[in-house]
Amino acid sequence: MGSQNPWWYREPDKTFEEWERKGIKWVPPVIEQFSFEPFSLNFLVGPRQVGKTTALKIWINKFLIPKVDPRAIFYFSCEELTSFKELGEVLDNYVGFRNGSGIKSSFIVLDEITFVEDWHRALKLRIDQGVFRNDVIIVSGSASLEILKQKEYFPGRRGNGRDIVFHPLSFSQYLKALKNLETAKGDLTQIGCFMKTNRVHQNLLNDFFNKYLLTGGFPVPMEEMYTRGRISFETRKTYIDWLKNDFVKLGRNEAYMKEILVYIVGARLAPISWLSISRETSVSSPHTTQAYVEDLEKLFVVKILNFLDVNSKIIHRKNKKIHITDPFLYDTFCELVNMKPIEEDKLESVVATHLARKYPVFYWRNRTEIDVVVMLNNKQFGIEVKTVSKSWIKPKHLKDSLVLTRSEIPVFLASIDV
Repeated sequence: MGSQNPWWYREPDKTFEEWERKGIKWVPPVIEQFSFEPFSLNFLVGPRQVGKTTALKIWINKFLIPKVDPRAIFYFSCEELTSFKELGEVLDNYVGFRNGSGIKSSFIVLDEITFVEDWHRALKLRIDQGVFRNDVIIVSGSASLEILKQKEYFPGRRGNGRDIVFHPLSFSQYLKALKNLETAKGDLTQIGCFMKTNRVHQNLLNDFFNKYLLTGGFPVPMEEMYTRGRISFETRKTYIDWLKNDFVKLGRNEAYMKEILVYIVGARLAPISWLSISRETSVSSPHTTQAYVEDLEKLFVVKILNFLDVNSKIIHRKNKKIHITDPFLYDTFCELVNMKPIEEDKLESVVATHLARKYPVFYWRNRTEIDVVVMLNNKQFGIEVKTVSKSWIKPKHLKDSLVLTRSEIPVFLASIDV
């Protein structure tokens, strides 16, 4: 326990030191949301390798240690724990240490807790006993905690707690991190004004967007691209390995996962059904297919878009559009399944998944199509991505729309506040 909390002994934190030595480094934007008050039980979720642990360590070292007794800060990585009983012993050991040191209020960070069996039992019991009445607890998971439906075990027990989703860097955050460019940005209601303002940066936006399409918003490929000019095979393998490992921990079949990814990538964003996937893969039934794809969504790998009709009703029985959530992941999965990346598909997915971070997103298709439909102030806002010269007929039911060409996508993404 002490080895994970070097600040207790006034020793340096290796993770924080590694971050400080990096050739390019930035404070993850998610840290701006780290404002916690006791008592609170908070959830921080996001994909593997997005930098959650690094963000937590930056927060601890830069923002907590200068202000509070280091013994009031407890960090523990739960990856090697297997049960709630082991977690309970860890918590009891820290509480004993804290109480013996005269600490009245503490910050407790339980990192990568997702796959600890019944982890909620250890926390719930001690919350009910009042053990943490003056504390801030942060639970971090590499998969959305809804996978195991654990959050529902804490009704009325979260105090001032909040849910924070840690996405890979958006394009505007990417520009801020690597170029210190703060673009004008806001929501879709004023997107035209912000795009007009940001067009002065067009050449720079194009240059950085071409790199973003390779690195996505993940820290390791970003650093490799800007220090070595390429992304290594080892880095791609790391991301594939975390997906395989998490899928196995969920009791899923790795071979099925790969077949489903082949089908998703090969569909090229055409709406598809659970039945069609099961017919073209070894997966036994549409229900199993649905469960696999929804697990991929909860692992932040894909985003599922449902059909939205002209009356703004979600039609769940209609086919789905399935996007890969990040361009780096898209290229990596294409390499895994031995398929050539298609830039047109990647561009549409970047637009759709950026918008999905802030808005409910859907699609519509009849004789014509709307790539992305956003519900904005109870009205539909359509966005069509046209990377090649094609005519597009705006559907009659759609009042507000925006057509994005290849050159306008970087300006649009730099102008949307996500």
